[in-house]
Amino acid sequence: MQQIDFPRTEPRFRAADLSLECAARVDGTPACYAITAEALEDHFGARSHRPEELVQALQGHRDDIESVARTLFDLTGSRNIVLHSGHFRFAL
Repeated sequence: MQQIDFPRTEPRFRAADLSLECAARVDGTPACYAITAEALEDHFGARSHRPEELVQALQGHRDDIESVARTLFDLTGSRNIVLHSGHFRFAL
């Protein structure tokens, strides 16, 4: 099992793919995860694709989101992952 940590940094809005990118560390190595606007709207109450709405949804549910990110980091061995709506359908 890997050591996975999530520093409490501000997420970065990625306009090109309508997602938020957040920092992580996997076994001490810098990593990141992104969560799509669709996932934030479908599962965490974001009302639009506007960055401030997405950040608010992420911050309100960060523990649940990071739990799924932790699982995906562990399963894939990747250092960069993207969380889509489907990742949360059976996780919550």
